[in-house]
Amino acid sequence: MRRRRVIIGALGVAAATTAGCTTAEKKEASAWVEPVTEAAQVTVPVKLSVTPAPNATGWSPVKPIVVAAESGTLQTVTVTNGATKIAGEMQPDGTWRSTADLDYNKKYQVSVTAVDSSGAAATKTSSFTTLKPGTTAKVAFQANGLASLKAGKTYGAGQPVIVAFSRAVDKAAAEKAIEITTLPKVQGKFYWKDDRTVHWRPAKYWAAGTSIKVSVNVFGVKLGKNVYGSKNASTNFEIGRQLIAIADNRTHMTKVYINGKLVRTMKSSLGKGGGTTTPSGEYINYWTAGGPHIVLEKKRKHTMSSASYGISDPNDPNHYVTENVEYCTRISYSGEFLHAAPWNPALGRQNRSHGCINLSTADAEWVYENFILGDVVDVVNSPRKLPIWNGLGDWTVPFDKYGRD
Repeated sequence: MRRRRVIIGALGVAAATTAGCTTAEKKEASAWVEPVTEAAQVTVPVKLSVTPAPNATGWSPVKPIVVAAESGTLQTVTVTNGATKIAGEMQPDGTWRSTADLDYNKKYQVSVTAVDSSGAAATKTSSFTTLKPGTTAKVAFQANGLASLKAGKTYGAGQPVIVAFSRAVDKAAAEKAIEITTLPKVQGKFYWKDDRTVHWRPAKYWAAGTSIKVSVNVFGVKLGKNVYGSKNASTNFEIGRQLIAIADNRTHMTKVYINGKLVRTMKSSLGKGGGTTTPSGEYINYWTAGGPHIVLEKKRKHTMSSASYGISDPNDPNHYVTENVEYCTRISYSGEFLHAAPWNPALGRQNRSHGCINLSTADAEWVYENFILGDVVDVVNSPRKLPIWNGLGDWTVPFDKYGRD
């Protein structure tokens, strides 16, 4: 019995060992796994692009050249035409862009180098040709038809902006290329004298001290049928004191106002009226034309003759030659001047001239010394009107009827 108990006890221990709860974990053999490594980096080739495309023709010289490197970084960009190198700059987006205008009808070479992410270099070369105009139009600035406008100089309150092209142009295209900035700011309008010459004026005479800047950006701009602007041009000028002279055909007096204040009153003799017909059939009117005139030029001495308008026969009662007339200030293309007329005894009393404004020598000298190009001489109470084309007749036309916006 004792032996049996022992056996039973041993079996009980074995049963407890296999059937009871336990915290021990059964370990299993692990499978072999390769070590994790960083994926191999794939290098993408650089893709270079150049605008304009290779072998392009007719490229506008004002359009920029743009170079880009896709999946890479630009290192150098060179654009040349022979020995001429075109300037350019890298942009924030990584592209390169030219910063200088090109020339008409030129071939340009583009050389580019770039690197990819691994540092490997890539290169590209190409070429293109700019457009070839049929012809080009140059730009000049005029004070009037007799004098150019001088940059930085001072002019009178009636001086319009005048832009002259060397050949006929499309008016709308030309106007878009003209930028006029004034201080103080004023609105103005264009008037085309012909298909080459355009004027611009504000609604009223310029205020004293006004500054005017003019930019004509025509390079690369089509101004007509295969006509392009030759190059850009700019100028600037100032308005001095506002001088306005009023010459009265009825009272035979000319009064001068500076900045609104009367500074001089001068006895005058204007056009005698009537007229004559030249041998060619042209009628010549001897009234001084009415309306605002603009000072065009000044001559210390000038010979005046009826031959200037076609009367050259000495036997014609309207023929005359007066040499070395002193202190001449021109106000129209047809020959109207303020000038000394010591031979005329009717100053301040009667009109006896052939259309000029006769003054005493002292008054004519004062005018000659004090008037500048662009000053206003407004003739009032005359039965004849100054045409817009005769000198600078811009101010004879009401602003609402002047040119176009």
